[in-house]
Amino acid sequence: MKYLYYPGCSLEGTAREYDISTRAFMTAMGADLAEIEGWTCCGASAAEAVSELLTLVLPARNLALAEGMAPAGRDILVPCSACYLNLRRVEEKARVSHALKERINEALAVEDLVYHGRTRTRHLLDVVSRDLGAAGIARRVVRPLSGIRVAPYYGCQCLRPYTVFDDPEAPRSMEPLIAAAGADLHAWTMGGRCCGASHMNTKMEVGLKLVGAILEAARGADVVVTVCPMCQMNLDAYQRQVARQTGVDSTMTILYLPQLLGLAIGLSPEDLRLDLNLALTGAFLEKLERTATAA
Repeated sequence: MKYLYYPGCSLEGTAREYDISTRAFMTAMGADLAEIEGWTCCGASAAEAVSELLTLVLPARNLALAEGMAPAGRDILVPCSACYLNLRRVEEKARVSHALKERINEALAVEDLVYHGRTRTRHLLDVVSRDLGAAGIARRVVRPLSGIRVAPYYGCQCLRPYTVFDDPEAPRSMEPLIAAAGADLHAWTMGGRCCGASHMNTKMEVGLKLVGAILEAARGADVVVTVCPMCQMNLDAYQRQVARQTGVDSTMTILYLPQLLGLAIGLSPEDLRLDLNLALTGAFLEKLERTATAA
């Protein structure tokens, strides 16, 4: 299994543990990740306010670089949901509009780059759930996470608007993976709800309300597992503010999916950089220690 790899900006900053755990988990599962050489920011959510063309050209540049590394075409694995959405948007729009592709390539010509549309952008969850699969992960499990109850949180952007690998209204793709890891599923309906995204910076009262509802619904779980740096930040970093606003203790462990699955296949907390997660509860760590003893 060979993939081109686009980490994106968040995974070099606030979400370093997502990058490190993704590389460690995928390598342990036998995948080969080749980082796109010379990649740059995809524009995140800021470029669109400046220029519609810019919000397409920035991700298209990375797609063109990827095509230069693998002319015959190879899937691009993207862990960040916002990056995935931006790169995928270019693919979809350029596929149906030759004129738009020409405009994009006119801008890329200043670097002698051309976007042909030969690559396919895929979210990490898509790759893990469909290429590795629950059965493939189960065969590698050496430390079943028995007794740990997991709430799968997908967020918005890996599911919408492109319904490639899951139902955005009732997502289920993480559930077989959680079962394969030997953990228990926390049944809830909040997996595809919005965490507020960047409203946490512009309208914090809105963001805190949304995060609070998710954390409240996760009560009874030992850990919330996500696949989005923005979701992770909101759920991980603002628990005290939510508690002050609601008067309810909202403390909850928040992990990235490759961290959870990595633990199950025998990677250490150091390999997965759990030390960089902001919210790790004592109750979760105690249960995790018991799984190590049982293994």
